[in-house]
Amino acid sequence: AVRWVSNIKIWSRASKEPIRGGSADVVDSQSSHVKGLIIVTFGVLIVTPDTLLIRLIGLDPWSLLVWRGLLQALGLTAILLIYFKGYTLGAFRAIGRKGIGAAVIFSLSSFFFLYALDQTSVANVLILLATAPFFAALFAWFLLGEPVPLRTWLAILATLVGVALLGVGSFGAGTWIGDLAALGGAATLGLKFVVIRGARRVNMIPAMAISGLMIAAAASLVAPMPPVGPTQLGYILIMGLLVIPLGIALLTLGPRYLPAPEVSLLLLLETVLGPLWVWLALDEVPTVYAMAGGAVVIAALALHSVYALRAARP
Repeated sequence: AVRWVSNIKIWSRASKEPIRGGSADVVDSQSSHVKGLIIVTFGVLIVTPDTLLIRLIGLDPWSLLVWRGLLQALGLTAILLIYFKGYTLGAFRAIGRKGIGAAVIFSLSSFFFLYALDQTSVANVLILLATAPFFAALFAWFLLGEPVPLRTWLAILATLVGVALLGVGSFGAGTWIGDLAALGGAATLGLKFVVIRGARRVNMIPAMAISGLMIAAAASLVAPMPPVGPTQLGYILIMGLLVIPLGIALLTLGPRYLPAPEVSLLLLLETVLGPLWVWLALDEVPTVYAMAGGAVVIAALALHSVYALRAARP
């Protein structure tokens, strides 16, 4: 895995163009598919403690968004400076209109998600957000002309069933506008991966740094911003400078190697693994339905990845 990740080139030193990727035939090879699976899986594993950190921080949602947005921008910019050094500004300029669009879409997804959590139950949000792969598949077909194989549609259906099991007993509590916001979050999340996929020759990590500033600026208009204690600040820094930037960076690189629906599918691992961190740290034992739903999601993703790799063989 380390060897595969080390071989991923996100810039060209020789040409001093840090934003160009490989040719389309390389992106579509089995080797690149494996790279994509590794990148996205590592990205999802890195962000799984996010739910636990949010619980431990205990801030109101809007103030938390200000912190997350600012630190997301700072952390991603630091990553870009490490890799691109003197070409970092060029990487920001290279994202173009598609990069700005991706930044706006990701910002909207974050706000939809936050508003949904405030207006409806967590179970409703999880189940509706699990439709993101469905939206990604539709957008990929309509905007990019990428056909969606039957195995991906079957995996989307199976993961929806698994996530529904996760929410057994609490689904239905909430408002229709909150559910609509969660659906909007799923649609914009799927669209973000499709936009990045469509511009896969350009590194879109700078767009996600810009998105962090957009999120922080908008949330600051209504955030009360109460003072935070040393413990809270420690959790905020872990979340904002490690978990979020590293996870977003890898998940932003993922669509360069994997179709957007597959990236969205793998992101559902966070829905399964996130509660496990809460269980280990706060002793909140998941229900039997939750464990069964998690098993269905993991099995569906594993089978889909195996068949996708077989199909990618030359």
